[in-house]
Amino acid sequence: MSSALSIAPMLDWTDRHCRYFHRLITRQALLYTEMVTTGALLYGDVARHLDFSSQEHPVALQLGGSEPVDLARCAKLALEWGYDEINLNCGCPSPRVQRGAFGACLMTEPSRVRDSVAAMVEAVSGAIPVTVKHRIGVDHEDSYGFVRDFVGTVSQGGCETFIVHARSAWLDGLSPKENRDIPPLRPEFVLQLRRDFPELAFVLNGGIKTGRQIGEWLPQVSGVMVGRAAYQDPWSLSTWDREFLGGADAAAPEREIVEEQMGGYIAAWKAKGLHPQAITRHMLNLWKGQPGGRRWRQVLSDSSLLSTLSAPELFATARRARLSAEVDEAMECDQPGQLGQPLMASACV
Repeated sequence: MSSALSIAPMLDWTDRHCRYFHRLITRQALLYTEMVTTGALLYGDVARHLDFSSQEHPVALQLGGSEPVDLARCAKLALEWGYDEINLNCGCPSPRVQRGAFGACLMTEPSRVRDSVAAMVEAVSGAIPVTVKHRIGVDHEDSYGFVRDFVGTVSQGGCETFIVHARSAWLDGLSPKENRDIPPLRPEFVLQLRRDFPELAFVLNGGIKTGRQIGEWLPQVSGVMVGRAAYQDPWSLSTWDREFLGGADAAAPEREIVEEQMGGYIAAWKAKGLHPQAITRHMLNLWKGQPGGRRWRQVLSDSSLLSTLSAPELFATARRARLSAEVDEAMECDQPGQLGQPLMASACV
């Protein structure tokens, strides 16, 4: 199922409201849930964790766990709830995940991962793919041979697509945040994996932030996964369908239309009792880098306005603030500087 382009699973970020927002900008990229642990599904509120809007397709469920029986039960749930792919997390380095002996820890137990994949594939009877997201190494086990042997073993369980964050996970001494930046990127490992396992698909993750980088890597791998850059600059997704996913004839999205659609979405959820901030927090960068974008963001961040205004009123207020700031910025750029000199161009960027 893995699309040539996907947005990474990100804890506390890629919830159903974030995914709905992203889907309005890119129609074809594969979206991932936050990691959901097997315990949360087997002993918690299944609907809260698994329910999603039909508009989100294609969407993959990422699972966190290490027991094949439990993962198989959760895979069945994923199939019943209509997910397009199941992904096993073998890359998260957080202390909480380490205590549960899953995430990146699983890379040191490839046979367990193989058995878990096989159990999930059997549970869904091959109806949807089971994929694995992993690092290239763990702590000092970071040679190419380590990740090669991991992939070779896990593929025996029926995994045909590997999403590779091309850094090692340093479980001892680095925070999860530091693990996203400090271990060096080695995308050449992913290229070598593709040569050694031509029958498998390899999606590159890690350090890819721009359309130019996507364009450089897509011809060399099976797919590219973008993480925080997609969340922090959501409008960058607006070019994906046309430039990379074969949607050259598709109409380009417009920020104003996305804003209007999200207003309706927020109104519907507010009627169910959800506070708008649960949704607007994902939208704050919609106008990033545009004239008036900062003022628009301030309105959508204002807790008082979020609590008192209806969704149409909220977005009307944000729009007025943005347009007013846009006019102010344009006028400022037209003003001469001191001694009759024009302002520096950087002041109006």
